[in-house]
Amino acid sequence: MPLIDATGFKQNGFARMTEGCSLPAGDVILPLEKLSTWREEVFSRGDRVGVHLPNTARVDEVWPLLDDVALVSIDFPSFADGRGFSLARGLRQRGFFGVLRAFGPLIADQMRHALGCGFDEVETPEAVIVRQPISQWRAALETITLRYQRGAGNGLSILDRRRAAREMGHRRFHSGLALARE
Repeated sequence: MPLIDATGFKQNGFARMTEGCSLPAGDVILPLEKLSTWREEVFSRGDRVGVHLPNTARVDEVWPLLDDVALVSIDFPSFADGRGFSLARGLRQRGFFGVLRAFGPLIADQMRHALGCGFDEVETPEAVIVRQPISQWRAALETITLRYQRGAGNGLSILDRRRAAREMGHRRFHSGLALARE
């Protein structure tokens, strides 16, 4: 599957272990349930290790397993299922500094949101890229500049902007009342 970051396509340095297959050589992404089973073997090889989490994983439950992991891949079963965004944000808030990868059929319009939640990259099916070429992903990043998450990126979030506008409106209203009383 193609791998995209904020600059466009990038090379995928990790092999993804699929169900029923043996442990691949080199840098590897293991399903969460396999990480516990093969932890010693895979870390003793000296390769980088990633773990693939379901979007239903709880940060507190998976946190102890992430000490030596270089990459966390979070599953998005559908572009309409946003639980992976919350999981990524929770991992960043908790202090995960490795690579965060969204895995699944996200669309170009979700890239800014993914980056705002702490994702570094998106691995999406080839069918999505056929429907939305990389030029649309780049255009979406340039067009969609606002974000909902606080503390993710530079500048104010949409919520912060709304609060500031509302506060400014209250100040103007109250200063207008004060002038009217004089």
